[in-house]
Amino acid sequence: MDTFSFERILVEKLKGGDKSAFSSLFTAYYSDLVMFATTFLKDLDSSEEIVQDVFLKLWEDREIITVTTTLKSFLLKLIQNRCLDWLRHAKVIHSHHDSVLNSSPLLECDTENYILRSEIEKIVKKALDKIPDEIAEPFKLNRYDGLKYREIAEKMQVSNRTVEVRIGKVLQILRDELKDYLITFLMLLSHLLW
Repeated sequence: MDTFSFERILVEKLKGGDKSAFSSLFTAYYSDLVMFATTFLKDLDSSEEIVQDVFLKLWEDREIITVTTTLKSFLLKLIQNRCLDWLRHAKVIHSHHDSVLNSSPLLECDTENYILRSEIEKIVKKALDKIPDEIAEPFKLNRYDGLKYREIAEKMQVSNRTVEVRIGKVLQILRDELKDYLITFLMLLSHLLW
């Protein structure tokens, strides 16, 4: 069953008052939504409060919700709107007027970019978890820790060529894993340009 079908079933169960569906939804998306809210509010406590409020409102209005996109997109849009309301209410909007209130098309792009980036990061992490540590480690040290090939070779006590080959293998695996997202990326890019 694909993610979209699973989400539709989850939404239908939620509409029917299924508490386990709500719990699954909360568990699956809470952390990502808090992280997303924090990009607007720059405050973890307020972000958590907003996400909890959105989930509470979702439960209260469960019978009338209509999800026309992916569930994650729907939730991110709810969080975005609630964050903007919070910013307006807190009078922070005066200092962020041009960058937040007047840039709603930009915010929509940011939401789409966040979703895409989040999905790609999950795919990369899942792919790296499948690769043996001795192959994946040079890639992680290079990309995440910023080490140069020579430094990685010294740290792992292997040759520079071994580091190059291992990073090349990881990059090929990641290209294969991400090839389906090329179409999504191009569609997003064309949407931004039109």
